[in-house]
Amino acid sequence: MKAIRTILRAVSVAALGFLAALSVPGAGVAATRLVVYTTLEADHVAEFKKAFEDDNPEIEIVWIRDSTGVVTAKLVAEKDSPRGDAIWGLAVTSMLLLDKEGLLLPYAPDNLAEIKPSFRDPKIPPAWVGMEAWAAALCFNTIEAARINLPRPSSWYDLLDPAFKGRLVMPHPASSGTGYFHVSAWIQMFGEEKAWQYMDRLHDNIAVYVHSGGKPCRMAAAGEYAVGIAYELAGTSARQKGAPIDTLLMKEGGGWDMDSAGIIRGTRNLDAARRLMDWAASRKANQLYSKFVSQVAIPGIVSPIPFYPPGVAESMIRNDFAWASANRARILAEWQKRYDGKAEKR
Repeated sequence: MKAIRTILRAVSVAALGFLAALSVPGAGVAATRLVVYTTLEADHVAEFKKAFEDDNPEIEIVWIRDSTGVVTAKLVAEKDSPRGDAIWGLAVTSMLLLDKEGLLLPYAPDNLAEIKPSFRDPKIPPAWVGMEAWAAALCFNTIEAARINLPRPSSWYDLLDPAFKGRLVMPHPASSGTGYFHVSAWIQMFGEEKAWQYMDRLHDNIAVYVHSGGKPCRMAAAGEYAVGIAYELAGTSARQKGAPIDTLLMKEGGGWDMDSAGIIRGTRNLDAARRLMDWAASRKANQLYSKFVSQVAIPGIVSPIPFYPPGVAESMIRNDFAWASANRARILAEWQKRYDGKAEKR
């Protein structure tokens, strides 16, 4: 009898140890797999994933990463049977479209009051919250330009010079949020008729439209083309890696967009998705964003970024995101009818 009691006591102790182990995150308990759509750069998402999971070890982010147009199309196609849980890093123009389609589940992060009004959905609770913004710029290869005597542009209209024929590369606006904000901004700045006239002439000088916002700058950095129509962070990153790239802002100003986060309506992991939103909007997250991006959602957070061009905030036009989103399908249809013949083959 004593032997039986000893065995039972040992079994009880073992059982208690097993249950205690289960209560410790990472000790035999499978983490919640949170499927998150993003368009952010690969090196950025790796750092964001690590930082979030360090603070939330019981949640594992599984990324679905692609260009803006592809991610937006996937989310719309999955409307009736969502495969993902959240979005962390998608252009706000796309988020406005998704919200209109009823694909986003509104949620107010814990620190919503800290977010700049221009960096969040004005509704209460908001359907999306902005993270950081990126702005129009040219990636100008100084060595290649000197080799072929290419003038240094200071205006968008300088790119119409025949000297740039075949020397320019630009993101395709149907697949790249960067490409679309350029087109949208030219229409807002110049007026619709003059903007299409401008793009007709620019098209003559374009070598190819690529399916990534950062690729034009990478191609310019590699010397494949002298100029990439891109955004300021791509130029800064290329210069930091030693490429002979000057990041140029045009005197008329330029378009911009912001990455944003939101919850996908129909998520099966609502609590985990809310925790992601709380973290993505937090001061800690904004401090992390500021390592890569100058314009972030919480005022006063600034990190010095080597080779970042001065005057970016001043160059950002008063962008009508609601107009850009509402007119996106119409603008893209017209753009593709006119210029799709130079699109990069997938």
